[in-house]
Amino acid sequence: RRRRQEAGLIQFVLLLSHFNTNMSFVEKKGVESVDQKIHRIRITLTSRNVKNLEKVCSDLKRGAVDKKLKVSGPVRLPTKKLRITTRKAPSGEGTNTWDKFEMRIHKRLIDLHAQAEMVKQITSISIEPGVEVEVTIADSQ
Repeated sequence: RRRRQEAGLIQFVLLLSHFNTNMSFVEKKGVESVDQKIHRIRITLTSRNVKNLEKVCSDLKRGAVDKKLKVSGPVRLPTKKLRITTRKAPSGEGTNTWDKFEMRIHKRLIDLHAQAEMVKQITSISIEPGVEVEVTIADSQ
């Protein structure tokens, strides 16, 4: 009985390998090549300055709309507030007075459905100082 199961398993594996090789052949001969494949692209923008961040977002979106791409965003994520509270007096003597410092980090997401070449053209705009851009590419389903 075990040998029959092993034989069945071997046949199944051979069938799968045959199926995978045929599918890869079909994908290679398909109409779309690798360069022309439409990708799902997520652009993440972070900055401490809201004006610069919004300017870069609007420039990216305008460029994508001009190229007639499917765009969603910018999605405004919650602002991270990094706080530090410290004593004013270095020696620790005197009245207990405190300084409170805060740095706000703003984040935006823009999603595109486009080819990789188009994204290179769109992201070639001048980016304001202090704005960090992160581009992640995922295959579209």
